[in-house]
Amino acid sequence: MARISRDLFAFLGELRRHNNREWFNENKDRYLAEVREPMVAFIASIAPPLARISRQIRVDPRPSGGSLMRIYRDTRFSRDKTPYKTNVGIHFGLDAPKDAETPGYYLHLAPGDVFMGAGIWHPGADSLRAVREAIVKNPQGWKQARRVGLTHGESTLKRPPRGFDPDHPLIDDIKLLSFTSGARFTEAQACAPDFATRFVAACGRQTPLMRFLARAMGLAF
Repeated sequence: MARISRDLFAFLGELRRHNNREWFNENKDRYLAEVREPMVAFIASIAPPLARISRQIRVDPRPSGGSLMRIYRDTRFSRDKTPYKTNVGIHFGLDAPKDAETPGYYLHLAPGDVFMGAGIWHPGADSLRAVREAIVKNPQGWKQARRVGLTHGESTLKRPPRGFDPDHPLIDDIKLLSFTSGARFTEAQACAPDFATRFVAACGRQTPLMRFLARAMGLAF
């Protein structure tokens, strides 16, 4: 399977120090050769093993509009006007109608910060209610799903959401605003020959969470 080069982290580190259009345009060929094209190859190479986890996982190796997320930041509503992301993000959602919210897998690559995530982060109101109702309806299934260990951070309500029993034994989980888990890696692990296999194995360990969330949202997994 395709490998991730240390050149990718070197480029992102330089971009962090020179986050402006002039520098990026001067180094656009490096971005294509050291970041975009290797990541497109990486995405293509892990499509078959991810399909063995679930054929519903959408793996799209197109360089634009596919699983590889844009390097360009949306600065319209942000005080931070730096034009480029200083990380590589790859997202593998479940197959669903266009624009539908789905749980999925995520790979984050940045100097000193490499991790994979699984689940759904800050879903909309309808999806959030669907997951909460699934927790109430199937508490044992949820307990099995969350055994992978949730990584929601501070993404939780201070009070129980309207319409849910504040004394429910799983109320702390019902109050969550995101339902995610994941695994961390070092840069050395990311650049090792077996990283693709390691990443897919980490995705496989998140299957109980992904299956629960998919079913809650009426999706196949």
